Amino acid sequence: MSTSLGYLLKEAASALRSEMEAALRPLDMTITHYSCLELLAQRPGLTNSELARGAFVSRQAMNVLLQSLESDGLVSRAETPTTGRALPTRLTASGKQQLASASAAVRSVEDRMRSRLAPGDDEQLTRLLSSCIAALKG
Repeated sequence: MSTSLGYLLKEAASALRSEMEAALRPLDMTITHYSCLELLAQRPGLTNSELARGAFVSRQAMNVLLQSLESDGLVSRAETPTTGRALPTRLTASGKQQLASASAAVRSVEDRMRSRLAPGDDEQLTRLLSSCIAALKG
């Protein structure tokens, strides 16, 4: 199994997820919660469907999360849709603060994951993984 690239990628993803969950737990956050806030910071105004696709969850799961984030004051959604039925979502000041804490926690996990790479290997790893993703997406 150690020679299977797919298995190694799955093992790396599983280890990363586990460590990210542990780092986010003290902040009362999940990976999906963090992903949602990060996506909104990068692209304010995303809709429920866009956030769901970006966080790899169902629209229903994202809607439940957005309702929770909104009640916690971390995001705000338009009262009425700007077009169609979609309600654009934005981070609030509190959401930005929580994201900053979460980003620091996640960054420490990523730094630890790369700690045994030689200088320059992290850029090469990023390029190689991006090429693999592009090849599979066609």
